Amino acid sequence: MEFVLALLFAPLLAGIIRRTKARVAGRKGPPLLQAYLDLRKLASRASVYSSTTTWVFRLGPLITLSAVLVALALTPAGSMAALISFRGDFLLIVYLLAAARFATALAALDTGSAFEGMGASREMAFGVLAELALLLSLASLVGVTHAESLSGIAQNLGVATWESSAGPLGLVAAAFFGILLIENARIPFDDPTTHLELTMIHEVMVLDHSGPELAVIELASMLKYWLFAGLLVTLVLPVHTGVAGVDLLAHGVGIMVVGLVTGLVESMMARLSLLRVPQMLLAIVLLALLSMVLNPAGGILY
Repeated sequence: MEFVLALLFAPLLAGIIRRTKARVAGRKGPPLLQAYLDLRKLASRASVYSSTTTWVFRLGPLITLSAVLVALALTPAGSMAALISFRGDFLLIVYLLAAARFATALAALDTGSAFEGMGASREMAFGVLAELALLLSLASLVGVTHAESLSGIAQNLGVATWESSAGPLGLVAAAFFGILLIENARIPFDDPTTHLELTMIHEVMVLDHSGPELAVIELASMLKYWLFAGLLVTLVLPVHTGVAGVDLLAHGVGIMVVGLVTGLVESMMARLSLLRVPQMLLAIVLLALLSMVLNPAGGILY
C-alpha cells in the first residue's frame, strides 16, 4: 500500500514543502499540484545529450527509479504490511538506496563535467555516513521490536513499545529525521533550489539531464522522500486501530505533517558549510549508535 500511496501522492508532498516555505517567507507560493505539472512538462520535452555521454548516462535515471520503487515495495504503510516482506529485508533497503545513489553518481561522472564529478564525489562521501546511520537505526529497531523485517517492526511498534523503550526509540526518531534531510538533499545539508555549482551536492549531479530523464530523476527524489517520511511516521506514530482505512489515513496524514515540518525547518535554518556537513552526519551516526547502546536487547544482536 505504501507503494501505491507514494506513486499517487509523493508529488503532492513536494508541493506541501514548497508552499510551506513560501508561506513562511510571506509569499503565496506555487500551487500544491505544481510538481505534477512539472513532471508532465518534463516528460513531454525532448532529451538533449552531450556528445561525451554514453549509455551509462541514459541508464542512470532508470536504475535510480527502479531501486527506489523496489525499496518502496519493501516499506510498510504504518501497521499494514509491505508489498514484499521477508526476513532481513531491512538490510536490502539500505543496499537499494545505495544502488540508487551509485547510479546517479555514475551518470554524473559519465558526462565528463568537472562540476558534476565534484558533486558525485561529495554525494558518495556523505552517503557513507548516511547509510551507516540508517543501518544502525534499523538494527536498533530490530532489537527493540524483536522483528527481522520492516513489516514486522511496524506491527510490533506501539504505545507499549514506546513506554518500555522510549530512550532508544527517541534517538532513532531523531536520527531518522536527520537521515531524511541528508538523503533528500534538504537544508541544512543541501539546498534543492540552489544553482551554485560550488556549493551544490545532489543538484549538481543532474545538471546535464533533461526531458523525460530529468522527470524520472525528479520522481525518484519525491518517492525517496516519501519512503523516509513513511519510515519516520511508522516509528513516531504507530497507529494500530484494527481498521485498515483509519490506520492508512493516519499514516498518510503523518507523512504530510513531516513535509510541513521539513518546510518549517528549511525556512528557519541556513545551509551548513560543506565542512560542517560531515560533522552533523557524524552526530547522526552517534545518535543511532547510542540508541543501540541504550537498547537492552543490544540491537540486531539480540
